[in-house]
Amino acid sequence: MTTPTGPLYGPGGPATQGGPPHVGERASSAPTPTVRPSVPRPQTAPIPVQALPPRRQPQPPERLRRGLPPDPEWFKKAVFYEVMIRSFSDSNDTGTGDLRGLIDRLDYLEWLGIDCLWLPPFSPSPLRDGGYDVADFTAVAPQYGTIADFGELVAAAHERGMRVVIDLVMNHTSDQHPWFQASRADPEGPYGDFYVWSDDATRYQDARIIFVDTETSNWTFDPVRRQYFWHRFFSHQPDLNFENPRVQDAMLDVARFWLQLGVDGFRLDAVPYLFEAEGTNCENLPETHGFLRRVRRMVDTEFPGRILLAEANQWPQDVVEYFGTEQDPECHMCFHFPVMPRIFYAIRDQRSRQLLEILADTPTIPANGQWSTFLRNHDELTLEMVSTEERASMYGWYAPDPRMRANVGIRRRLAPLLDNSRKEMELAHALLLSLPGSPCLYYGDEIGMGDNIWLPDRDSVRTPMQWTPDRNAGFSAADPGKLYLPLIQSLVHHYNHVNVEAQLAQPTSLLHWVHGMLAVRRLHPTFGTGDFMIRDCDDEGVVAFTRSSREETLLVAVNLGATARSATLKLPGFAGWTLTDVFGGAGFPTIGEDGTVTLTWGARDFYWLVLAPPMAGPRADAAASAAAADAALRANTAGGA
Repeated sequence: MTTPTGPLYGPGGPATQGGPPHVGERASSAPTPTVRPSVPRPQTAPIPVQALPPRRQPQPPERLRRGLPPDPEWFKKAVFYEVMIRSFSDSNDTGTGDLRGLIDRLDYLEWLGIDCLWLPPFSPSPLRDGGYDVADFTAVAPQYGTIADFGELVAAAHERGMRVVIDLVMNHTSDQHPWFQASRADPEGPYGDFYVWSDDATRYQDARIIFVDTETSNWTFDPVRRQYFWHRFFSHQPDLNFENPRVQDAMLDVARFWLQLGVDGFRLDAVPYLFEAEGTNCENLPETHGFLRRVRRMVDTEFPGRILLAEANQWPQDVVEYFGTEQDPECHMCFHFPVMPRIFYAIRDQRSRQLLEILADTPTIPANGQWSTFLRNHDELTLEMVSTEERASMYGWYAPDPRMRANVGIRRRLAPLLDNSRKEMELAHALLLSLPGSPCLYYGDEIGMGDNIWLPDRDSVRTPMQWTPDRNAGFSAADPGKLYLPLIQSLVHHYNHVNVEAQLAQPTSLLHWVHGMLAVRRLHPTFGTGDFMIRDCDDEGVVAFTRSSREETLLVAVNLGATARSATLKLPGFAGWTLTDVFGGAGFPTIGEDGTVTLTWGARDFYWLVLAPPMAGPRADAAASAAAADAALRANTAGGA
């Protein structure tokens, strides 16, 4: 062992040069300066992000690019998917989703089986109403990207066989829009009559107030112009004046701008409210339909193959007018709002009466039109189209906490609404995918995402998409405090276990089940284009109907009950026909000579069955169809496991 020859110091060196004085030795009157050795310090520099391991992200199975099929009636068979850009994926670690983040996730949406993306507004906005308060109609908000990014998104989606529909907010703008600022500042200028102004706040008294939670009038006084402006929604969203031809021309130019960038259509937001007239409720006026016919003519002439989807929260007999006629069409599609709450009502009530009544009351639509159906979206589950008694029941079943309610509706996601019941979520999807119309899914519902009722207004259902169990659920690599909204961290729906990566790894997950259902539905275009007929049943807890086309006839039979049951269906005209399950090809009882068949269901169970005539052989054609469906489903499931 080597013995040190020099003095021993601590890590900081000697306290004083020469050490402390010896006992009896007189200390110097002047303190000796302390001399400390230099201590090496670490160099500080930005962390080389490229040296970190890449973020783990769920990888869906690779698929062959199918491209965009040239089908002018594509919307009749399509499955739509609403994806909020802000909520889906953050590519640049700002805490907010963006266009490039969505581009990176297109492979997942292609694998899921989506045919068309619906993008809510992404234009510059004060974001006081989730982007529906538009401040510039022909730009992309900087936090989401650029026009070039949007063009790349459209091209990438088309390459994968998916179309893109965006929101066109025609009824109103933000009060920060340059049009409104010019209108309030210069009443005699070119934008002076772009909005509905009045000295009298008692006009149009028959128009209802839509946002009863926040607004007390449809008029708001502007201190700059010293007049009242009209708004059907929030007081910071003044309505445009469509009596002004220049406003109509401006909105047509906005539509052309986006159509030239390649979008496949528009969801026309709040279309019933474009015009006002004394002595009316200012909804569904003839002038509105006249303008929509003009929009349709422009689209069909200049951009054939693109679509218009009307958002009109009205009764079916009023909504059907927005299709126009085959000779003078308006919109290609319309949302069927009254069906949605009645699906939820039927699940809790365990009876089919309300659902069947609204389906029976739905008028026939033109052959070139299609309904759009949904379970949930970015807004509250609206209860405007139900009776007072039904509304009270829905609030009791689905929104026992007042914080779950907003306006005349319920601000909750699908999984929490149904208490995370897998059987009830499957039942609701089975109805959505088989009833008349093209279904629209809401981002995150395919994995059973939760909500956060402690967030204000509709933000409760607009939280970041949950991709992985990692930090920020794989949505963003930003500091968690920078996220535009906090992640779901509830006991039941925490992102640690409710996420895409975890469900891709589980062949029996809700995600794989939805993927499989969409794959089977694609094999049966009759679900999108076939005729619809309600079938009688001796149990009111069972919903039964057929979807028929020249290619096939499908029977859908759903048990709404929470217990097993057996029931007899009446199928006149189908005596002797065979029934075969579309999922596994199993044979069911042949329809009797009296046109009836008795089936048995488990709790919250459903059947999709192919009907085949007796002359086709014992289930031969039906079994072949079912076998093809089963093979496709197995192939897709095996590829995604």
